[in-house]
Amino acid sequence: MTFLSATLDRVKPSPTIAVTTKAAELKAAGRDVIGLGAGEPDFDTPQNIKDAGIAAINAGKTKYTAVDGIPELKEAVCAKFKRDNDLTYTPAQVTVGTGGKQVLYNAFMATLNQGDEVIIPAPYWVSYPDMVLLAGGEPVAVAASLETNFKITAAQLEAAITPKTKWFLFNSPSNPTGAGYSWEELKALTDVLMHHPHVWVMTDDMYEHLAYDDFKFCTPAQVEPGLYDRTLTVNGVSKAYAMTGWRIGYAAGPETLIKAMRKVQSQSTSNPCSVSQYAAVEALNGPQDFLAPNNEMFVRRRDLVVDMLNAAEGIICPKPEGAFYVYPSIADCIGKTSAAGTLIDNDETFATALLEETGVAVVFGAAFGLSPNFRVSYATSDESLKEACTRIQNFCKGLS
Repeated sequence: MTFLSATLDRVKPSPTIAVTTKAAELKAAGRDVIGLGAGEPDFDTPQNIKDAGIAAINAGKTKYTAVDGIPELKEAVCAKFKRDNDLTYTPAQVTVGTGGKQVLYNAFMATLNQGDEVIIPAPYWVSYPDMVLLAGGEPVAVAASLETNFKITAAQLEAAITPKTKWFLFNSPSNPTGAGYSWEELKALTDVLMHHPHVWVMTDDMYEHLAYDDFKFCTPAQVEPGLYDRTLTVNGVSKAYAMTGWRIGYAAGPETLIKAMRKVQSQSTSNPCSVSQYAAVEALNGPQDFLAPNNEMFVRRRDLVVDMLNAAEGIICPKPEGAFYVYPSIADCIGKTSAAGTLIDNDETFATALLEETGVAVVFGAAFGLSPNFRVSYATSDESLKEACTRIQNFCKGLS
């Protein structure tokens, strides 16, 4: 008899965290490593937000709070949804968790029964399928392709829905591809969902404000108001506000679902950090003028990485609409051998050889459910990106 739960056998540790940890270990050992694995902006949290956190500490706002968020933050979330998405919610329809990941996990724990299916477009964020499995559900991956710019079609969604489908999990702009669904593309998906009233919609809008060029962000309940009563719209302050370590995510949806999620949180973590909540109020209510210059920097970095990777032999790198990732294909590299003698038989061996031979850390595509690809996070300095892409070009040139 084993001491550990059998449920753990259904899941694996996060590959993105593993890559970041491996890169840090090599750096500590003296290796010249450029880490492109972490999904984290390299910008500092804006000063007004930091000041709000400091003011909360000085005011003694360091005690327990309501389980799923202080009233001030719930009001700020309601104002944000109205301002940015034309969605009307009351504070009773809002939940605040320790990062967006907890909010998603709470929703699955509150709703999934054994065998319930969750449709997840692939490539997907590495944690989605494992959270579903931990909650007793069955992830159903629907694979997009390079040809559709990593976006699934209405026909694919229709074909994936069964009587067991409970959720459709949607992420745009996407981690890991940066692909964003236009209003028209999303409307095609919501039209399908309107024909299947037993399917609920869970959106991960964490990269909402990281949208580039002519791309306009939209979210399912905004595109199709008929889905409002069965949609959980999830967001947070981590990415756009450079607050990854503050750990604040939030969501709005039907009050019965929010109550159920609150019950889960009350018996797991209880309230998110009180200081972080007050900082998040300032993030949502305060000046938003830093978003545009930050996005300009991301666009410059995106274009640099896309151009340099497309100049590498055997790599095809589409230009994403948002987030801070690219997801290049290495189909033409498979079957070749690296300069150090490693056979590149899949994207994991490509990423491993790249790290060991050049010191560039990327995340292999199989972790995101679609191969042969790898993910690059360009949320780091221009100099590091140029050097990393030069090393990738040289690595690919050495394949034979």
